[in-house]
Amino acid sequence: MMKNKLELLAPAGDLECLQTALRYGADAVYVGGPMLQLRANHVGFTMETLADAVKEVHALGRKLYVTVNAFAYNDEIERLPEYAASLRDIGVDAVIVSDLGAIATIHNTVPDLPIHVSTQANCMNFASAEVYRSLGAERIVLAREMSLEEIRTLHNRVDTELEAFVHGAMCMSYSGRCMISAYLTGRSANRGACAQSCRWTYALQEEKRPGEFFPVEEDERGTTILSSHDLCCIDFLDQIAEAGVTSFKIEGRMKTPYYVATVVNAYRKRLDDIAAGNTDPARLRLLKRELDAASHRPYSMGFYFGELKHHMPDTGAYIQHCTFVGVVKEILPEGRIRIEVRNRIKEGDRVEILSPDTLGKSFIAKDIIDNNGVAQSAAARPSEMYTMACDAPVAPGDILRIRMKEC
Repeated sequence: MMKNKLELLAPAGDLECLQTALRYGADAVYVGGPMLQLRANHVGFTMETLADAVKEVHALGRKLYVTVNAFAYNDEIERLPEYAASLRDIGVDAVIVSDLGAIATIHNTVPDLPIHVSTQANCMNFASAEVYRSLGAERIVLAREMSLEEIRTLHNRVDTELEAFVHGAMCMSYSGRCMISAYLTGRSANRGACAQSCRWTYALQEEKRPGEFFPVEEDERGTTILSSHDLCCIDFLDQIAEAGVTSFKIEGRMKTPYYVATVVNAYRKRLDDIAAGNTDPARLRLLKRELDAASHRPYSMGFYFGELKHHMPDTGAYIQHCTFVGVVKEILPEGRIRIEVRNRIKEGDRVEILSPDTLGKSFIAKDIIDNNGVAQSAAARPSEMYTMACDAPVAPGDILRIRMKEC
């Protein structure tokens, strides 16, 4: 059993994702605000929606952090004190910052606003961590290239909280400091506008044969040779905690509520099992099966064991074993439920339930009735309401899916 309380930190690109993360067990969420966030504008919150989000998070006893982790221009440094004060005033629990000047500016002008140093700052050693701590940082989000042994050494030398990524997309560049997108498209990854150029398909051209392109491929679909596997650490969360990490971060502010629910649910249950001393391998296999229900690149253990460790070979394609088909909206009498359909459900489908309360439950779809009271062989119109029989335990807000491929 672990001595320290472990925080599960989830991404939220909008209010629906935030509410989903909270329902499925996140201890804290991180979001982008209107300034200096490293994601596209459509996954950011306004000051008004941020204030509402803080109230909702705090009402549940959880925490909300705001990313201010783009590298700042001169005019942005000048505007940063006012923005930081606004974040403090609405009750934000901390800001996640990478730019050294931005860290110093926030600490000097709004010293009561907690600062977490972003992974973009590439903090990999105790000396750097000590400098950030002297500038007021309460937490270091570790560089993703660090091994468990390197994290343990840093933890033993510096008295500060440590946070690490445990799941989600990784950048092939050094902790995300990439210039490919800026060079090819004019969209800078370090300013929140990455075009994900590393995931495009590339070809080889020989110097004396202009116009002749030779594909670099692993199979008939080619290969994204610059694109990284996704990180998955559910097998060894206990080892990461023993190295000194207390906040476990899931990547994905561009992800859907379905993705957030799936991944947060699995990691919440795994951290609870670790705290309770539950080492049942069958339980862990079930949680890993849950993670395959969301779309992902082939999984990797990252650099935690020194060199990059892969769980499976890279086929150049995304993996998804399940389709998100609906959300439970209401429990009706006589064993029926009302759902909002997202994808087709037909009579006889085995429908799995994604719930924070149960794991591995399912039912067979039958007695489907549309919103006009007419019996149907399938619930086929997205965003419309249907009712159907359900003999499994469900609750409003539970997510329904159909497994396309067994894993």
